[in-house]
Amino acid sequence: MKRSVRMGIDVGGTHTKAVAIDNATHEIIGKSSVKTTHDDCRGVAAGVVQSFQNCLVENQISPEDVVFVAHSTTQATNALIEGDVAKVGVIGMSKGGVEGFLAKRQLRISDIDLGNQKHIHVANSFLPLKSLSANKVEETIEQLKGEQAKVLVSSMAFGVDDGTPEQLVYQAAANQGMPTTMASDMTKLYGLTRRTRTAVINASILPKMLDTATSTESSVREAGVHVPLMIMRGDGGVMEINEMKKRPVLTMLSGPAASVMGSLMYLRASNGVYFEVGGTTTNIGVIKNGRPAIDYSIVGGHATYISSLDVRVLGVAGGSMVRADKSGIVDVGPRSAHIAGLDYAVFTETDKMKQPQLLFFSPKEGDPADYVKVVLADGEEVTITNSCAANVLGLVSPDHFSYGNVESARCAMQVLADYCETTVEDIAKQIMEKAYAKIAPIILELADKYKLEKDQISLVGVGGGAASLIVYFSGKMGVKYSIPENAEVVSSIGVALAMVRDVVERIMPSPSTDDIRFIKNEAANKAIESGATPESVEVHVEIDPQTSKVTAIATGSTEVKATDLTKEVDTNEAREIAAEDLRVSEQETKLLASTKFFYVYGADVNEKGAGAIRIIDKKGFIKVQRGHAMCTLTTAENYLVELERLWEEMAVYQTELIARPDFYLCLGAKVTDFTATEFDQLKLLTELEVSTLEPSQEVMIIAANIKQT
Repeated sequence: MKRSVRMGIDVGGTHTKAVAIDNATHEIIGKSSVKTTHDDCRGVAAGVVQSFQNCLVENQISPEDVVFVAHSTTQATNALIEGDVAKVGVIGMSKGGVEGFLAKRQLRISDIDLGNQKHIHVANSFLPLKSLSANKVEETIEQLKGEQAKVLVSSMAFGVDDGTPEQLVYQAAANQGMPTTMASDMTKLYGLTRRTRTAVINASILPKMLDTATSTESSVREAGVHVPLMIMRGDGGVMEINEMKKRPVLTMLSGPAASVMGSLMYLRASNGVYFEVGGTTTNIGVIKNGRPAIDYSIVGGHATYISSLDVRVLGVAGGSMVRADKSGIVDVGPRSAHIAGLDYAVFTETDKMKQPQLLFFSPKEGDPADYVKVVLADGEEVTITNSCAANVLGLVSPDHFSYGNVESARCAMQVLADYCETTVEDIAKQIMEKAYAKIAPIILELADKYKLEKDQISLVGVGGGAASLIVYFSGKMGVKYSIPENAEVVSSIGVALAMVRDVVERIMPSPSTDDIRFIKNEAANKAIESGATPESVEVHVEIDPQTSKVTAIATGSTEVKATDLTKEVDTNEAREIAAEDLRVSEQETKLLASTKFFYVYGADVNEKGAGAIRIIDKKGFIKVQRGHAMCTLTTAENYLVELERLWEEMAVYQTELIARPDFYLCLGAKVTDFTATEFDQLKLLTELEVSTLEPSQEVMIIAANIKQT
């Protein structure tokens, strides 16, 4: 029988890794890795194709078996960091009068400082709508070409409501073969300067990204694969390559996004803080209700409408070197062993660790001169890292990627311990404490920003250095942790199994049912344009009552999903999973409700029926974790009565404020969440979902809030 294979390729700073996955079982068929081809004339695209072809050959995969190909990319981020950008010509448009006066100022975009003396240079022009014509547009394009603009942006005041003038400019530029970005294609939010600036950033990398996309696509076609080529987005979804050619800036941070999506494939918990731990840096972000936290990117100090993972990048990781003096460890990082050109002591053979001598030095010009390295009898130099300390403390298991030679690490650390007049174990703990002191505040900041309840958090470690940090941090914070299987290639897995994702945002002060239905359809259509099959698309809508922003998030697969062959869990197995996560005994874990698709278990339930709950699907995955919630099982025709009852039970009325509860509705096989919105808006959103059900169909409702002390 012919097999169906999904291919995911992750482009890292050092290696480009391809993974082949069985589409039906999600089992890994094979892996392949090559050095990332930064210096090739085709850029990183050469490594993408090379790793892809190697994976096919090494694992006897026929090109005809491949049903999905996707890759992450560093190109957008690198182009901006390195200043490999084109000069952008902006054609701004608006009506006349006061609107025109204000719009002309807002449409004038200054050069964007990218750091390291790199800039996106901008040439500006303005056309009043009353003088807009094909001839005038062509004349303006020629003028901007004369100012050395290589790409264009068309942006109009209120262009999100009527994009016809922007389209006129786009078509005129296309006739001349000039790449163009329409500002209304980037976002449907108001904010003329921010929207235009986002379009400028996108346009500036169009030439670079178009070259890479064309090269990669043609090479994959030459390999005999003819399914659409998908590209990882920075917000965790994928889009078809033709969409990427229009909005390449959406691929910023696609590397961290790939690791998060890969983690979700293995993660049973729905709330967590994830670490992507490399040798030099650690990326930290949040997973809430089974989805990664998304925010707008900052480029050159300017806010944009580019949605990507909300990631913090810290210079403390598995290979971070230590600084010390007589009193002990002064700091850990940011300089890493890799950047300093040194091997980790823990990855050095024991017979080489002879006559170790302690030396303090400055790895790079301008670095402090108290970094530590150890010189061996044969002249070889090694250094002490977080990975060394974690191995010495017994925190790293043999099955972890960062497991090494403990005796070698102890030997190197002994000379530092002698210098500081203490023990190896004390030095190791000092190292871990310094790393913890840098990362713990970030965890707490993110937990506060996204309102994660601490007792519901799980730390998730991915990347080769995960065990070097996360095990110690978990014990220190008193929270659970997990390191997924295949953590070192989890990014490639995330690319291979990612869903198509697209987002539409609009300002709607008082949205009606028709408004919500319209934005849902718009988001669904964008996901389909990006490569999702219509029957697979689901749309989640969020309303922010403070800003009146309505967000529709559409996700879908590139084909009808194969049957999930994962074994279903029974009531006892689900109770065991819930008890472990709730940290109580199975006897204390109560089944509160169940449907054909979900179990809801609770602990410490009070007389009103509120307590800690876990929603667990029939595959054993925890879909929702809350510390204080109530649950009820009803039908579609009666759901509104129960919705209102739970709102009254769980809403907390404070002086001039209402702490609104979060709601989760289990409708068939999906869980839909509605976060802290007004009751009228909650009713509007839930009615759109429930109205499609039969009156007698089961609806499970969970309301949750932060437990008041």
